[in-house]
Amino acid sequence: MKKFNKKIKEKFNNFFDWIKGAELVELNSCDVAEDPIRPELDVDFRTSYGRKIFGVKYKNEICAIMCFGFTNEVPKTIKEFDLMTKDAHLQSASWRNENIGKIAIAYTVWSKKKGGGKLIVKEVFKKIKKSNHLNRLITLSPLTDMARNFHLRNGAKELQVNPESQNFEYKI
Repeated sequence: MKKFNKKIKEKFNNFFDWIKGAELVELNSCDVAEDPIRPELDVDFRTSYGRKIFGVKYKNEICAIMCFGFTNEVPKTIKEFDLMTKDAHLQSASWRNENIGKIAIAYTVWSKKKGGGKLIVKEVFKKIKKSNHLNRLITLSPLTDMARNFHLRNGAKELQVNPESQNFEYKI
């Protein structure tokens, strides 16, 4: 029993060590084949028009990834997201403004390490909260119970359910 308790305590400590030692980094690329939500979206899509890819890095390994873009409205489909991020980007360029859209839309998140999904949501949320131009963090999530449960467990509120997606909002 002592060995068992020691093993559990060790696993528990290792889990928290990686969480404490992880950092949020902006990525230029990611392996889209690893994305369980939207593997059909290539790196050009994920990085054009002010869109961003962030990762949680621990010991030179990316443990979780989140992709998002900036809009001024809430999209219901990836096609709407594409058009809205282009529009927000072009509006900011025409006004010579660095503030690309007021809403951060997370359209995919995945984890390679236990706890990574929750951690990246938390870290991106902190980054958005510190931003001086973003006022909302909303998801463009697939219509799955897994996505629904993940966001509700992590503090988001259901905004709307659409024919192809569901939107959740994290309060800023």
